[in-house]
This record gives sequence, structure tokens and C-alpha cells, in this order.
Amino acid sequence: MIHIIDHRFLSTPHSVASFLIKDNQGYTLVESGPYSTHDTLLAALQELGVTPKEVHTLLLTHIHFDHAGAAWWWAAQGTQVYVHPRGLKHMIDPGRLYQSARQIYGDRMEELWGQMNPIDAERITAVEDRRVLQIAGHDWTAHHTPGHASHHIAWELDGEVFTGDVGGCRIEQGPAIPPLPPPDINRAAWTESIARLRSLGASAFYLTHYGRVTDTDAHLTDLQDRLGRYFEWITPYYRDGTEAATIEPLFKRFVTEELRDRGVGENDMAAYLAANPPYMSVVGMLRCLQLEDRNA
Repeated sequence: MIHIIDHRFLSTPHSVASFLIKDNQGYTLVESGPYSTHDTLLAALQELGVTPKEVHTLLLTHIHFDHAGAAWWWAAQGTQVYVHPRGLKHMIDPGRLYQSARQIYGDRMEELWGQMNPIDAERITAVEDRRVLQIAGHDWTAHHTPGHASHHIAWELDGEVFTGDVGGCRIEQGPAIPPLPPPDINRAAWTESIARLRSLGASAFYLTHYGRVTDTDAHLTDLQDRLGRYFEWITPYYRDGTEAATIEPLFKRFVTEELRDRGVGENDMAAYLAANPPYMSVVGMLRCLQLEDRNA
């Protein structure tokens, strides 16, 4: 049984999820969510009759705050945390990570993410690509899937995959869209990761933004197509040297108009925008294009 837990991030339903999986020793949690919504998560567990002490394992897809911001709290309770090797040091000592994010979010850091504290090295483990973790009667396979982030893992369990952000955002069976925040968007790596996900032949994806989808092949095709079209849209602005602040409202209009054309209503639109703010995608794509030019 997999429970989808809604964090109601920014008071918006269906924008950020955690996943709770029963096993023979208690529960495994995939994604902690941000600490700003931690009380919402704990209240949901209480409704399910689950105490925090029963959660023995936390699997993180990557270390962005909306996925891993509250991981430190779980580690402090004795939960064992698993993360990509590139994310390990930042969870043990999150100072640089937090300060880097503060440069982007400024005075909204506490509102958006809450606090983030260090994790004791004994309570967190780095997981190599394709490693199988045998945890409480379940076999979890780690798939390193960069593109959205260099420190990204998609977790496979019994033919279903918890995709984090490399599997895109999709609200209530709407379009699949790629979240593209800075600093390490890599569209070539993302394309390879989409191919990796496709090769698994998964019966379902669990998206942190948001929920379960079963048309996995069509979902990935839609995601790959939109990843290409987003970069196609922004490249002329990049070549002209247009400032991000000028591009951001234009891109938001481009995104929202397409979502409306695809039948997305206002409630689901709010979830898309909370899960994947267009202004962050502008910054991420411009950064990606700069790195591509530098490496050409």
C-alpha cells in the first residue's frame, strides 16, 4: 500500500507530495518535503495511525528543499536517510546549500522552506547507481537520473518508480512539464534520464509534483517534447542577451496559456505554478544555455 501525502505547499493542494510505504518493519517514506510543511505531514501520518518512530527509512530523490528540506528532522528521530552521493555532504553540512538558496529566495526562505539543520553522518547513506537496497522485505533500486539535478535518484519498487523531478510535474492528469530551476539543469542528461526511465517499463510513476500516473510511456513522450519546446522558446531571448527579469513574465504567459489550452483549470493551475514557478525555470534554462556555450 502506497499512501500519497499532500503537503499543501503554500496552502495549495496537489503541489508537493511525500509517499508512505508499509513494509514488514514499519514504514519507508519517499521525500520528506520542506520543513515549512512538516506539521502537515505529521498530521497526515497521525490520521493514518502512523507514528514518526515507525518510519525507519527516508529515501530522497534529490536535495532540493521541496524534497529534502525536513530530512534532518527525520534523521534526528533515528530514521535512516538515503541520498545521491553528490548530495551527501550538503545534507551533513547544509550551510552552503541554504545560503545559496537564500540568494534566490531572500526574505521568503522561512515562509517557503523553513529551517534546515545538519544530519549526523551516521544517519545518512550515499547510494550508488543501480544499487539495490533490501529494506524490511522490499527491494529498492536506485537509478541515478541527472538532468533536473546532478544529485538525482529515481527509486524503483516492484515495477513502479518514484521519479522525483526528472519525471516532471503533472497535476490531475494534465500535461507533463519539466521543472527547470538553477543551478545544474542539463538537457542532454535529462534526455538520457528520460530514456532510462522509459527502459524500466514501469507500470506507474509516482510524481512528487503530483501523484500517480499510469500512462508512463505517453507521459515521458509529453515531457520530452515540452522540454525541447521550452528551450526552443527561450533560446532567441538568450541569444539576444535579454535579461531574465524581462523574460520571466513572457515565459509565465507562454506556460499558462498552453496549460489553459490543454484544459487546466484555475485550481490545478495554482498547483502547477506552486510546484514549478516559471521564473525559476527561466533562470535555470539561461544558466543551462550559458554552460552549453562555455562547453562547446
